[in-house]
Amino acid sequence: MSDALLSAPVAIAADVVAVTLLAVAAAKVKKNVKENLVPLMGVMGAFIFAAQMVNFAIPGTGSSGHIVGGVLLAALLGPWAGFLTLASVLIIQCLIFADGGLMALGCNIINMGAMTALVAYPLVFRPLLGKGAAGWKIMAVSIAACVIGLELGACMVTLETVSSGITALPAGKFLALMSGIHLAIGIGEGVATGVVLIFIRKYRPELFGAETAVCGSGAGIKKAVIGFAIAAAVIAGGLAFLASSNPDGLEWSIEKITGTTDPEPQHVSAFSTGAGKIQETTSIMPDYDNTFAGVAGALMVVVLVWGVSAMLVKRKRPATRTIHNN
Repeated sequence: MSDALLSAPVAIAADVVAVTLLAVAAAKVKKNVKENLVPLMGVMGAFIFAAQMVNFAIPGTGSSGHIVGGVLLAALLGPWAGFLTLASVLIIQCLIFADGGLMALGCNIINMGAMTALVAYPLVFRPLLGKGAAGWKIMAVSIAACVIGLELGACMVTLETVSSGITALPAGKFLALMSGIHLAIGIGEGVATGVVLIFIRKYRPELFGAETAVCGSGAGIKKAVIGFAIAAAVIAGGLAFLASSNPDGLEWSIEKITGTTDPEPQHVSAFSTGAGKIQETTSIMPDYDNTFAGVAGALMVVVLVWGVSAMLVKRKRPATRTIHNN
């Protein structure tokens, strides 16, 4: 979401909720996550950052979509570690690349992170999948969870925009367009998520379905770190250039109503103006206008996620025995 869709009160309320969720996530990660999971969190964040740069075209619509990654992150890292990782991706996108408004950052963390990792994963993916699931079931459940997560996010965007009341977007039509296009995007993301999870299930089964935040072998995590790091480098370094130039689901929905992907707000608050100036200062590569933007962004995500999670996760030292001589 951009700042142009939001009023200051709605944005501030979303910021409070987002910060609260991040604080809870930090506490959960500090309590439950093992130290050997920290590198996986970093490279998974880089992988999702790179994958989000690759917009895929939605046939017959003139729109495009990209994966959110919340369900995938939650399935491999646990919901709270996955949420914290995805929030870190959104923060880097906002501050460094001006992708999404700074005032809207709280809304974006809720809509994309919480609705997928904290709602769709624990309430849809995990209970439906069960244990010992076959490949077809992993695929079906991945699609269901991703569709529901994205539909919830689309509903939240509509609610936040209409509640703000600073754009002339009719609630019913806006919701219908957002729901319809994100159904297609959710199916696409679900297929991509299912493919990755089936691959992980086959070659690194210890990382899947066992809440890696609580358990998981060090050797398996090390190999997964290398694999996701290579995948992130390949996507960020080359495949991102193949992304569709069509407007994404939100921009497409707005354009269908207003004729433009960037509507002018009816009222501009001092909060919005200040947030915009801060973002202009921090965004050193706005709109990814640099050949190495994908690689640079992926590295920044690794540093942020790795740094934050490493500070949270205390190093567990082996207990020492004291020998007493009689």
